[in-house]
Amino acid sequence: MAHELEQSALSRYLEKHGLKHTKQREAILAVFLDASAHITSEEIFEKVRKGHPDIGFTTVYRTMKLLCEAGLADERHFDDGITRYEIPHEHHDHLICTRCGKIIEFECRMIESAQDEIAERYGFDLLRHRHELYGHCSDCQK
Repeated sequence: MAHELEQSALSRYLEKHGLKHTKQREAILAVFLDASAHITSEEIFEKVRKGHPDIGFTTVYRTMKLLCEAGLADERHFDDGITRYEIPHEHHDHLICTRCGKIIEFECRMIESAQDEIAERYGFDLLRHRHELYGHCSDCQK
């Protein structure tokens, strides 16, 4: 069964917090997990509506907040003011195209190492960081 682990984690979270387990929440989680990239609440809403035409946008919005609280989703805010969600995974940084909105995830040990060295140099206890680079992707440069 697809997404069985995540569905179980959601069920445990809902039970622990005295919340209802609904087909709509399951459908929202499935659409989110099937997304191949960062996805907005609006995009999730449009996809979930195909199978649940009477679902409201507020249900999707609240469920995405709930998935973040449950540790099943991470909320991201880039310069365009649009909230996007991604599946939690190892730390990574982002390249964001300001023309088409494409978001590319990347990891760079050299950047991570430099940040650690800078923090140490200034006696700074680094807890977390967010590294976002804005520009134009290769497609938009053509």
